[in-house]
Amino acid sequence: MAAPPPAAAATGPHSVFVYGTLMAEEVVRVLLGRAPPSSPALLPGHRRFSLRGRVYPAILPAPGYAVSGKVFMGLTNRELHVFDMFEDEEYVKKTVEVSMADTLEKSLAYAYIWGNEGDPDLYGEWDYEEYPICGL
Repeated sequence: MAAPPPAAAATGPHSVFVYGTLMAEEVVRVLLGRAPPSSPALLPGHRRFSLRGRVYPAILPAPGYAVSGKVFMGLTNRELHVFDMFEDEEYVKKTVEVSMADTLEKSLAYAYIWGNEGDPDLYGEWDYEEYPICGL
């Protein structure tokens, strides 16, 4: 399932790059009871896809593309576990290098990568602005 965390981050605090429904602060507040500090970020070498019949996206490695999102910082082990449960087994948690948009510094963070590269339900680009927050 999830890749083991880097040795230094095994006990937290953790950073997680999000690029879909978790970019909505309202969703994160419902899940964690708070909105951890975050910063806009870019994940190079990946592409965000829509998934037929679903409101959430998937990302996969793709040279020449980059995914915009944000990094939540200072997550506890419990909060990381909540994100793991929210993302379910269709995603694989991996450590990635992101570029922080405000400082251009590179940073390591977890990201949830779609586990099925050949999924026939992947199509087009997913647009956060079109995401229905479902009354939250």
